[in-house]
Amino acid sequence: MITQPAFQISFGFFSSKPVVVEADDEHLSSDGGLLIIREFDEQIGCTQQFAAALDDPRHEPFVDHTFEEMVRMRVYGILAGYADQNDHDVLRYDPVFKLIAGRSLDDPDLASQPTLSRFENAINIPSLNRLQDLLIEQFIDSFDTPPLRITLDIDAFDDPTHGAQQLTFWHGYYDQYQYLVRTITCAENDLVLQACLLFGSAHAALGAAADVRFVVERLQEAFPGVQIHLRGDAGFGLPAMYEVCEALNVLYTLGLKMNAVLIRNCQTLLEEALVAFEETSEDQRRFCGFWYRAGSWPADRWVIVKVEVNAQGTNRRAVVTNRPGAFVFFGAPYDDYSDRGESENRHKELKCGLEADRLSDHRFLANLFRLYLHVTAHNLLVRLRRSIADPPPSDPTSALPEEAYEGAARRRFQNQRREHDPLGEGQPCTWRTRLIKVACRVTQSTRRVVVKLSGCWPYLSHYRQVGAQVLSLAGADSAGSG
Repeated sequence: MITQPAFQISFGFFSSKPVVVEADDEHLSSDGGLLIIREFDEQIGCTQQFAAALDDPRHEPFVDHTFEEMVRMRVYGILAGYADQNDHDVLRYDPVFKLIAGRSLDDPDLASQPTLSRFENAINIPSLNRLQDLLIEQFIDSFDTPPLRITLDIDAFDDPTHGAQQLTFWHGYYDQYQYLVRTITCAENDLVLQACLLFGSAHAALGAAADVRFVVERLQEAFPGVQIHLRGDAGFGLPAMYEVCEALNVLYTLGLKMNAVLIRNCQTLLEEALVAFEETSEDQRRFCGFWYRAGSWPADRWVIVKVEVNAQGTNRRAVVTNRPGAFVFFGAPYDDYSDRGESENRHKELKCGLEADRLSDHRFLANLFRLYLHVTAHNLLVRLRRSIADPPPSDPTSALPEEAYEGAARRRFQNQRREHDPLGEGQPCTWRTRLIKVACRVTQSTRRVVVKLSGCWPYLSHYRQVGAQVLSLAGADSAGSG
């Protein structure tokens, strides 16, 4: 364990007596909440499966730190806010991280930063291919019963770079050197089931059609008869994407850039909305639909255009879709397309909450592996929060289900849910504040390891509640298997 030099500091701001601060040699940690997540991970096998997918070329008798240990160090470090390898030069002594990695307090310390760096740079392409397969397999396993419908959102986000990483290039739109990360997420359960790291100046749709084909074919094999709906912005509205979706019987709603033909076809609708706004001073939002064929398309496709007029001016947006209801109801398919913006919250969690923008290894493949570590941390947290979610009861006076709420009603319900169930929909920072970041004292005897928390910690009730729920899940699984 790490030993700090003895020190003592005395503060005089408390008038009645001095406040003395000194170091303690006991096993203390600031991340006691990770133990609950580790227990949940044990049940679903997330990090164990991740490590098992990796090729380990080392000679076993000389291995001091297994891949499973180091995967857990990195994944749990990301969850706790330690995004870099350097953080583990200190965390390798931490008693909670030792327990998470499967070591007792008296065992040798965990891997150092140089060891973790060698680990990340040793990952080969077959291992990365298996991790790609694993993401989908874990997504499939997350369903208790085969789903009838799955909504996939495809989108990309920038990942700034600040060194000489391989394949980092200047991107004119983002005005920076970067990588580009593309993900496919599920709207029904928030999981990331496909992640791709692109070189810095790549178009967001580079190889996207092939990724969609790979994902869809796996899902259709696992869930025969499932209806898959793909959503994406105009950057993914390309002929190759339409053709893949149509060949695989996938419903799609993809953004379409406005052009002269689309503008001309919706001009009358816009003029009507302008007149109505001038007469009523009320915001106007109207839709029209028509068959349209771009020069690169082999056939006509159905396009919906939305026009808006309000005090800020006018706005027109178009989507192309093959959803059956889109030929009759224009507004509903467009609003469903707009809901794909929820996938941006997954990017917010990955990039900001879990710091997936810290891809600072030199090798491109090592940074792709790092991306998988961050995605695994995200999916582990998502599966836990869905397992312990406790949404508020439905409003008995409302004739609509929560999914149909709009505008102010939807905001009120979301605020009520956040207040009632802060962890069920909580961002990583919320989980750190209310569960992960808790000081604890760890002691070990011949019979057990005891972790003591402060009885006056404000969020102790969350720890007790989530811990009990995770243990009850383990009991339910045992009863079911018996």
